[in-house]
Amino acid sequence: MKMISKIGIGLATATLLFVGCGESPAAPAAQKAAPQANSGSYKGIQVIDESTLGYRESSLYNEKSKGIEAASYSKTAPGASNKIQRAFQDAPPMIPHDTEGMLIITKDNNQCLQCHKPEVAEMVGATSIPKSHFLNMRPENKIVDGKLVNGVDNLQNQVSIKKITKVYEGRFNCVQCHAPQSNAKLITENEFQPQYLSDDGAFRSHWDEQVEKSLDTMGKHSSVTDKDIANTDSAAGSLHH
Repeated sequence: MKMISKIGIGLATATLLFVGCGESPAAPAAQKAAPQANSGSYKGIQVIDESTLGYRESSLYNEKSKGIEAASYSKTAPGASNKIQRAFQDAPPMIPHDTEGMLIITKDNNQCLQCHKPEVAEMVGATSIPKSHFLNMRPENKIVDGKLVNGVDNLQNQVSIKKITKVYEGRFNCVQCHAPQSNAKLITENEFQPQYLSDDGAFRSHWDEQVEKSLDTMGKHSSVTDKDIANTDSAAGSLHH
């Protein structure tokens, strides 16, 4: 019986192999083509060609398919330009004048300071560097016996505010916040409407004045607590020192 079974299985296998080597069955008469990404619609859903997903409404694969207007910047000399309205209250002001030859800012060359230093700005009609840029708000942490010792205790609402006589290094690279304004045409209009908190908020910041008040800003709408006030003269430093 075992021999007969083996013979039967072998014949069946040979038959399958023989049939499989013959002609393949005819392909269906018609096959639906796979939908294309740019076919216009697929199952009743409008399909947008992936090459025109940008705002330009032209191919994204060819930069020459539609002219891109080159952006230009003010060529007005410093001191002769008009201030640009700030985007929102206390927003960093834009640079309204020509910056040719002023960039890149390095540790040894910052031409912005020549006109915008407080002692010079008023005389030349430039926007003065605010007091906030002459503050070091970074606590001085130390390593003692291989362990990190924090300069302030955040759980006690302590802060580190130290006056310095030169622009704080973290703000020295002016163009990390301030930039020239181009005249490029907007593809999508900006409908944002700023609400200034002061009458001159469109052209002047008052944030540094709030910093000058240190932590004595308790009031009905203030988030400063009694615990904050208790740490006004903490070891971390204060504007009173």
